Formats: sequence, structure tokens, C-alpha cells
Amino acid sequence: MREFWIIFKQAFITKTKTKSFIITTLIMVAAIFLLANAQKIIDGVQQASSGSEEPVIKIMDESGHLVDRLKGQLDDSDIGTRIESTDETEEALSKQLSKEEIDSFMTLSIDENNIIHANYVTMSLVDFSLPTRLQDALQTIQTEMKAEELSLTGSEVQTLFAPIQFEQKNVSPSAKSEDELMQARILVYVLMFVIYFAVIIYSSMIAMEVATEKSSRVMEILISSVSPVKHMFAKVLGIGTLGIVQIIVYGIAGWIAFQTSKSDATEGIQSFFNFSDLNKVTLVYAVIFFLLGYFLYATLAALLGSLVSRTEDVQQMIMPMSLLIIAAFIIAATGLGNPELGYLKFTSYIPFFAPLVMFLRVGMLDLPVWEPLLSIGIMLLTIFVLGWFGARVYKGGVLMYGPSRSLKDIKKAIQLGKE
Repeated sequence: MREFWIIFKQAFITKTKTKSFIITTLIMVAAIFLLANAQKIIDGVQQASSGSEEPVIKIMDESGHLVDRLKGQLDDSDIGTRIESTDETEEALSKQLSKEEIDSFMTLSIDENNIIHANYVTMSLVDFSLPTRLQDALQTIQTEMKAEELSLTGSEVQTLFAPIQFEQKNVSPSAKSEDELMQARILVYVLMFVIYFAVIIYSSMIAMEVATEKSSRVMEILISSVSPVKHMFAKVLGIGTLGIVQIIVYGIAGWIAFQTSKSDATEGIQSFFNFSDLNKVTLVYAVIFFLLGYFLYATLAALLGSLVSRTEDVQQMIMPMSLLIIAAFIIAATGLGNPELGYLKFTSYIPFFAPLVMFLRVGMLDLPVWEPLLSIGIMLLTIFVLGWFGARVYKGGVLMYGPSRSLKDIKKAIQLGKE
């Protein structure tokens, strides 16, 4: 086992110290913090670009009394913009806007049916929140005007907008509550991406590592001192541990970023990802299917990587494996809206699709215990068989040199391993 742990440490520590790994990790951590503070950064840039003066909206009120009511509606909310009434013509305001003397303007009028007409004009390409707030305020004024016209009291107006009492009950034996289903859908969606990218990135890394050692002739020295089987599984475990550590770093960075950046956006994201009502067993299944999915594809990647002698051939050789995980992701994604589709149940027992599809079903449905356990058992058996077969191919494949002809080299690798 000493040789195994030496190769394990070499695969883990060497990759950890590479510039590409460090730079990629730092860029991702920085991106997480930028995302968490995006609203603050946008607000700061807007404030800096607009100067120290507060942005101004000039309002031309043809009715003569709407602008005062609008100011009253907006007094309670900090929109970061000052409203000014003006008697200037729309043409004059348009000229001021084109010269950037004002940020925006709005014309207000009331027709013969007592309906408010508003025309908001701006040159900003990303001006979304302010027009929405203005529209909401004007809608409230419109409601008040109609209530006055119909001689309705405030309480009578409230009764017009009273929501109905609607309850939904699902008697399906595999159904979950609405809150659990929503949280499960979010968790499944996030973890599907994590599993997908982890398998794609780290499995490719294993294949590339093996091919690199072969192309540099380092493999010949390693195989003379340690068995190919130990070498393969040490690589798989070492880079797998590296991937887990990197994902944990991203998770910790994300938690710190969103905890230290308190804003409406981050609080909304935190409430969106609130899994307080989620069954903890779902999280356990997430870890299990993540690990099994990784080791299944990583073993296959090590097998395929041993068949090539040049790093340029790695992507071509692992293309079938990449297509498998892409197909699994597409199948699982189609089930987010309806996890009870028939083909999902069938594909959830196919080992190369199970990490995503069965986890989708476990997360969103209340399945009998035997279904996920059967899928896990099939995956474990597949990993064992693939490991046994992969070790035989790996044993001869690491000693094969020359151009790679495709998957036909597997037979040649097995024959070479017997010699």
C-alpha cells in the first residue's frame, strides 16, 4: 500500500501546486465574491458615472395633480432618484435628454375615461427597476382614482383584491409537498450541474495525466516499481480528492461571500436556496450519487487515457464517455418538470445515467427505498466490473505507444497485459 499512497499524494499534491489549478480556483472564488457583491458594484459604478448629484426625472404633468400624488407614493421608498415637476414641452425635454442634462423624463395625462397615460423616456440600456417602481406607483394611484369615482372606501377596495383560498393536495404515493418539491427541484438542478462538470473536468484530468506520463516516458519508470492496478486507482482517488477539495473551497467561498454581502439580491438568493424543509436523506443521496458517478466515469477515463500516447489524442478518445454524461444530463433535465416520466424510471437503472437520473427521482419523488438502493447496487457492481476490466486494459495500455487507432486498441492492450 506504500506505493499506492505515494502515487496518491503525487497526483493530489502535484496538481494542487500547478499554476493552472491555483489560477482557476482563485478566478472562481473571485467570481463568486463578484456575484455576491454584483448589486453593490453596479450601484457604485452608476453613482460614479452619474457624479455626486442625485439622478433627476423631470415629469410633465398635463393633468396638474398626478405628480404630487406620485411623489407621495414614492416618498416611502428610496428609489435613489429625484422627481421634479416641469412645464417644459416634450420636445425641450428630449433635447435635454440627448445632451445628458437629465437622466430621463416622463409625461403624464388622464383621458376622458379617467385612465392614466404615462410615457417614460430614457437613454439607459439597463434601466429596469425604476420604470417598474414608477408603474407600480401609478397603478396604485389609478386604483385610488377609480375607488373615488365609485365612492368606495379603503376597506371595500381591499376586498376587491382579496386572494381566493386555494389548496392543492396530491394523493400520489410518490408525491412530496409543494415546499419540498420546490426545494428538491432547486437542489437537484444545482447538484446536476456540479456532478456534470465534476465528471467532465476531473475525468478528463485523469485521462490527460495518464497520457502525459506516457508521452514523457515516466510511465515506464513507474510501472517498473508499482503495479498498473495500484497506479490506476491511486490516480483516480488522488484527483478525485483534489476535485472534492476544490468543490468544498467553492462552497465555503460562496457561503462567506453571501454572508458578508448583505443586500436585497443576496437575501433573495439565500431565501431561494433555503433547504430547511428538505428531507436530509436527499442530501445523503446527493453525496452518494456524486461519489459513485465520479468513480464510475473516472475509472473509465483512466482506462481510455491509458490507450493514447499523445495528449493531443485524449479528447478524441474520451469523446464517447463525454457523450454519455451529456446524454445523462439531458435526460435528467427533461425530467425536472415531470419526474414521473416512464423513460426516467428505466434510465435511472442504467449505471452511466443513474448518477443524475436516479438522483433526480430520489430528490423529487418519495420513492420506495429499494429503488435507489438497487440503482446504487448496480452502479457499485458496474464500478467493480469496470475496475477489474479497466485494470486489465490499463496494465497493457500504459505500455502501448504509437498512434491511437480508437477503441479497437482495447483488445491489443489486454493481450499485452497478459504477457
